[in-house]
Amino acid sequence: MNNEPKESYGARIKDLRIEMGMTQNQVAEALSVTPGYICNVENNRTAMSLRILTYFAKLTGKTIDELVGQLEPEYRNDSLDNALMEQIRQMDEKTKQKLLNTIELWNE
Repeated sequence: MNNEPKESYGARIKDLRIEMGMTQNQVAEALSVTPGYICNVENNRTAMSLRILTYFAKLTGKTIDELVGQLEPEYRNDSLDNALMEQIRQMDEKTKQKLLNTIELWNE
């Protein structure tokens, strides 16, 4: 969060809440915090604790890496690498070989 404007943190949290079609009250109830806390986060008056951020990630179906990667520029590559590796881990050997062949063609 150090390299981006502070406003992006609260805006990202708010955008995710709205994408889910939830009110501040509903998010607050799901996270066992007050609606005022959610309001303060969205208006950049406070940042979520790691515990609440973890709960928020579960609520939104995101990983911590995805949430932080959206907020911290230096975290983006790690987050993208982790997401890519997770997808590759789920592939069978034949599909992995096809992917490797394709990547090798791109790099020629």
